[in-house]
Amino acid sequence: MGRSPHEGHGTRNPDALIRRAGVRADPNRDQHFLVDDRVVDRIPEYGTEMDFSHVLEIGGGPGVLTDRLLAVADRVTVVERDRKFADFLRREFADDCEDGRLTVVEGDALNVELPDFTACVANLPYGISSEITFRLLPLGKPMLLMFQQEFAERMAGEAGTDDYGRLSVTAQHYADVEVVEIVPREAFSPAPEVSSAIVRTTPRNPDYEVDDEEFFLDFVKAVFTQRRKTIRNAIRNTVHISGLDDGDAVVDALENPDTDVLPEDILRKRAGNVTPAQFAAMTRVADEYGRGGG
Repeated sequence: MGRSPHEGHGTRNPDALIRRAGVRADPNRDQHFLVDDRVVDRIPEYGTEMDFSHVLEIGGGPGVLTDRLLAVADRVTVVERDRKFADFLRREFADDCEDGRLTVVEGDALNVELPDFTACVANLPYGISSEITFRLLPLGKPMLLMFQQEFAERMAGEAGTDDYGRLSVTAQHYADVEVVEIVPREAFSPAPEVSSAIVRTTPRNPDYEVDDEEFFLDFVKAVFTQRRKTIRNAIRNTVHISGLDDGDAVVDALENPDTDVLPEDILRKRAGNVTPAQFAAMTRVADEYGRGGG
């Protein structure tokens, strides 16, 4: 499970690594190096229940987190799109590359073929955080990921709160989501404009059934585009997004929902007050009455 510390790892100084890499972080390219070694040291500790036999890291940069991961994992695969950083990682961790404990894949994490990893731990480039997260979540692996704080809190948001939205429903469809630490701007160099947060995701099956996952996610997306409107109006106004053929038929069917999951006033609610299980129940009704003529 990759728990015993590997000799010579986990102690490299972040500033020294960055100096040896000889590459300046470019905030215009979404590069902010994590330099607070106390934060870096804590990240793997949030994954004590995870299987670290093969850890995937997205965006290794100068290897600050890579060093900590090699201390606790049996194998690490780093996906790094910047050639200079990829070359540096291979030099800095040459022994680990040689003995098969570290693999550096040069390429875009949104497109490259990903290995069969057991856990993902990464300080993500914020510009692709949403896209890469939703590439990873359906794979059903535990993850520790660094996000902008607002994004992290929206991922973990609960129905009825200001943070709750499409991101919350979609992320929590695949996993339990916890914000485990808020990371101040000063932990990075150069400092980003906002605080960050470490998120832990634990895969699980949702406590509701969905027959057509793609339609479910499209339906949630559609309704949240009109989150200030009632569900009644949101369904009618977004058929071009949800893929419904007949929004009115769905609304009519939801006037008297034939399920204990949906309250009688569901059409008067707004998206921010509808639970994931209620979205799933509405999707089943929408599928039955609003697609293909019902």
